[in-house]
Amino acid sequence: MLRRLRENGPVVLVPLAWTFAAAAHLDLLATRTVLIAHLVMDVILVAFTALSWSEMRTGVLRAWKLVLLAGLVLTLVGTVGLLQTPPATPLLWVTVVGWLLVPAAGLAYTGQRVDRSPRAYTAGAALSALGAAVYVTTGLLAAGSAGPVAGLAIAGLGQTAGIVAAVRDY
Repeated sequence: MLRRLRENGPVVLVPLAWTFAAAAHLDLLATRTVLIAHLVMDVILVAFTALSWSEMRTGVLRAWKLVLLAGLVLTLVGTVGLLQTPPATPLLWVTVVGWLLVPAAGLAYTGQRVDRSPRAYTAGAALSALGAAVYVTTGLLAAGSAGPVAGLAIAGLGQTAGIVAAVRDY
């Protein structure tokens, strides 16, 4: 059962994480709620990586192990940012932008190395990178606009497409 959770859980967790991030950006969640979510994500990332470590030694899976390790660091940075009063916005920004870009690199790498559904990964990478660009530029140019949330939605769609392809094909 634990193996099935590791294989299929990300197809739910990836869109859930981006939905949660969008809700936080829309001020629909309290800072404490976002902190608790980060702590839960820290634990899930450690557990998932530890349980999958031996399977992720070479090729595409090794790349995703690196994505998970970088993602854990990024999430811990966000956790530290949320523990500050007031929350440290630059740390939170690094966390979000990092989570937009690091999986994009993993998706691009995967799209170049798999036979099944390479376009899903390549398109997912492109959407994730586009989402990052939208998030950063609209956040800088029009603070308080809906642009950053649109960036999260675009990237979330791309990353979800990639994980759906992975769960379906492997």
